[in-house]
Amino acid sequence: MNGKPVWLKASGKPWVRGEGRPIYDNPWISLTEYQAIAPTGRPALYGLVSFKNAAIAVLPLHDDGTVTLVGQHRLPHGGYSWEIPEGGAPAAEDPLDAAKRELAEETGLEAAEWRELMRVQLSNSITDERAIGYLALELSEAGGAHEADETEALALARVPFREALEAALAGHMPDVLTVAMLLRAYHMAREGHLAPALARAMLG
Repeated sequence: MNGKPVWLKASGKPWVRGEGRPIYDNPWISLTEYQAIAPTGRPALYGLVSFKNAAIAVLPLHDDGTVTLVGQHRLPHGGYSWEIPEGGAPAAEDPLDAAKRELAEETGLEAAEWRELMRVQLSNSITDERAIGYLALELSEAGGAHEADETEALALARVPFREALEAALAGHMPDVLTVAMLLRAYHMAREGHLAPALARAMLG
């Protein structure tokens, strides 16, 4: 689809952000409480979580139709999560550079071809967090030894793309960027936006 459809136009009045009161701040996020005016004209107390890094997601897709996934314990939901490599890009860092760094640090891989697949908003009712997702192709082992963040204890798995997609759709990999990126790659393979041999390996 070329251009923005006409139905995507804004409608009604926007939120009006009034006086803000800082509640919490650390190197990664801040929380501000606002006295706001809703689009309906009613006053509303609004808590906004602001992120200091953009979320970066990388789908490492091998020539044989397999993908490399990362496993780790996640604190917020108190469980173990299998997902694609992810990290953060500070405002001063190019997002693609951050994607290359995260791929190397978490998996020990590098890619000869990169494609930006999506720019999305995460939980946009209470946060301003944005995410950028990349497809990494023509993968090989990175030159140096890879090192995860000092707080990360990571496991790696290389699995068939179709198996990863089915696991995500079954709810076994609920990380939203993982689900979205796998679905995006599936759509590309079905619509002829990937090399035919790669698409066959993914979908077979």
